[in-house]
Amino acid sequence: MKRINAIPLVLLSLVFTGCNHVEEPYTKKTYPVKGKITVDGKAPGSPIQINCVNKGEVDTEHPTLSRGSSDNDGIFELSTYTTGDGLPPGEYALTFVWKKFDLVNRGYSGPDKLKKRYDSPQKSKIEFSVKEGDEVDLGVIELTTK
Repeated sequence: MKRINAIPLVLLSLVFTGCNHVEEPYTKKTYPVKGKITVDGKAPGSPIQINCVNKGEVDTEHPTLSRGSSDNDGIFELSTYTTGDGLPPGEYALTFVWKKFDLVNRGYSGPDKLKKRYDSPQKSKIEFSVKEGDEVDLGVIELTTK
């Protein structure tokens, strides 16, 4: 009866199982940012889209895109990687667009109910800093349609 040397088979299986390691994507530490939006002194009644614009130096190697959406009462949490995880440290401005949600297209369409008053960082008066280790509560952000 011929004996099979098991050492090469064990080494080969170790090589193949070691190759299955998948590197995780690079993520920055984020800190919660929350607030509430009112429009003309009232809850908006439908979601308002929020984009975060980094006012500092952009990380071209590991750029991030942070945004959020309010609920019908205007309450929001901003997100970078996962829902409500917050933003990396930095200086930011917020932009706001309030359009109707189109169920057929599963997206927002139509005119901006805020009349494009807050749709660019140059028009935005909402600026803030995120510092390492700190949560940011922006309080009530009062927007108008007039």
